[in-house]
Amino acid sequence: MTRNQYDERLTTLRTDVVLLAETVIERYEDAVVAMATGDTRRADQLVRQDDEINSRYLALEQECTTLIARRQPVASDLRLITASFKILTDLERIADLAVNLASRTEYGTAEIHDAIDIRTLGMAAGEMVAAAVDAYETEASDACRAVAATDDGLDADCETANKRLIRELIAERTADGHDERELAATVDRTTRGLLTVRDIERVGDHAVNIAARTLYMLDGDDELLY
Repeated sequence: MTRNQYDERLTTLRTDVVLLAETVIERYEDAVVAMATGDTRRADQLVRQDDEINSRYLALEQECTTLIARRQPVASDLRLITASFKILTDLERIADLAVNLASRTEYGTAEIHDAIDIRTLGMAAGEMVAAAVDAYETEASDACRAVAATDDGLDADCETANKRLIRELIAERTADGHDERELAATVDRTTRGLLTVRDIERVGDHAVNIAARTLYMLDGDDELLY
């Protein structure tokens, strides 16, 4: 493989990672909307499409391995390949979290729990992923740090949502004359709410991971890695 051919493969790798990311972000946002609106048809379709993401992820992972095996890449090339490899893992996990959200969607449910705004919370995490991927594509170091800074706000919003869910559960449990069936339904809704908030927070964490790997790829700076 000539140097020009190798450079073309590296360029194609980056492009393919971005294309996969665009699909993952679209699927994740669709899952958030499906959950917020109770669109089970959309949710079921997202679950069925998961194999496609997995196949593309595995093919690109193999390409990363091949690019390292074919040559002894210089430091900058190696950082691009290894960062891409790690970013692919984060994207695949975001896709899995989207499937989790879709799987919890119930028909006709306007919100998973009226104590939290799933659409706003979920889209905030999706915007973080989009910003991190854009930083990877455009080689923007400052954007990587901005994504990491945004995560503090998402974490705080998720913590607030969790507290609201728990407070409402406690209020229902301690209310006079509560019905056991209603209480069981509340416990179920609260559990689904807590799991959903957890998954959204994890999407934000994966966005930070993408930003961290990108920053290291660009500048050799590991300040965001943890």
